[in-house]
Amino acid sequence: MQQLLAQDARHYSTFRLAATLAKVTVLSSLAELQHYQPQQLPLLLGEGSNSIFLSDWPGEILRYVAAGRQLEVKGDQLHLHVEAGHNWHQLVTWSVAQGWWGLENLALIPGSVGAAPVQNIGAYGAELADTCSYVDFFHWQSRQVQRLTAAECQFGYRDSIFKQQLAGKGVIVAVGFCLQRHGSPKLNYHGLDHLTAQASLADVMNAVIAVRQKKLPDPAILPNCGSFFKNPVVPAAFFQQLYQQYPVMPHYPQPQQQVKLAAAWLIEQVGLKGYQLGGVACYQQQPLVLVNHNNGTAAELLQLITLIQQTVFARFGVQLEPEVRLLRHHD
Repeated sequence: MQQLLAQDARHYSTFRLAATLAKVTVLSSLAELQHYQPQQLPLLLGEGSNSIFLSDWPGEILRYVAAGRQLEVKGDQLHLHVEAGHNWHQLVTWSVAQGWWGLENLALIPGSVGAAPVQNIGAYGAELADTCSYVDFFHWQSRQVQRLTAAECQFGYRDSIFKQQLAGKGVIVAVGFCLQRHGSPKLNYHGLDHLTAQASLADVMNAVIAVRQKKLPDPAILPNCGSFFKNPVVPAAFFQQLYQQYPVMPHYPQPQQQVKLAAAWLIEQVGLKGYQLGGVACYQQQPLVLVNHNNGTAAELLQLITLIQQTVFARFGVQLEPEVRLLRHHD
């Protein structure tokens, strides 16, 4: 166990707003977690690629960084057990190099394996839920690890039981995956449609990486947390009203008479692509990404979020919700 005091929050969030974290505890094994007895429940933090500190944080922050990997081959399936601290993109590149299908469309998503189930990460026609077999969850109250099946995780669009009933109740310590030796590429997404059904695993992964690098800024160069807002899901009847006014509106039919809209398109239509407010801005290449230019502040970021939400709602009647975790201490 490692305990760090008075840490600069810019080292713990890829958006890099200035703030101070009073105490950061780093645990590197399940045994350390089982012996860990905090006075108050800590805030869990992965690699900080989906979290923004809007203020100083006087409480304790916990990082669980165990990163082991175990695998078992059964015929044409690979059963993979990965500890929560393992880097997500490294897992994807390893699985592709080994010839296993299932994770290739999720390449270059920043963050750790343990954070991935919380919001059921997804991109380019795939979601974590497609390959997840189980999640191992350490409960603060019982001090025991429970294995939740994929069904018990209640995965939805950018949602799971870990954002709902189990939020703040414990720590994801490992995730199980089932990958396939033989698979077919998922290409039904703009940017991948130049590939054919004969595309290899590496072809798909490299195409995804190329699209992401073209659209999304590298957080190491231009601080950001990737896609800032969720793509809104609206009732089909409401969508039909919008579609009559905006027949070129991108849309994706969903189960239960729902339609998913493209938040980036909505933001661009109201003229906020590239808009800068103080030190923060809508990224010029992809308005769904908010970026931190020139030491932006929390107040500027909140002002920009509100402006985007209010402007989009006034035009389309659609409420945008942040996908990024906004962390602010309330006295």
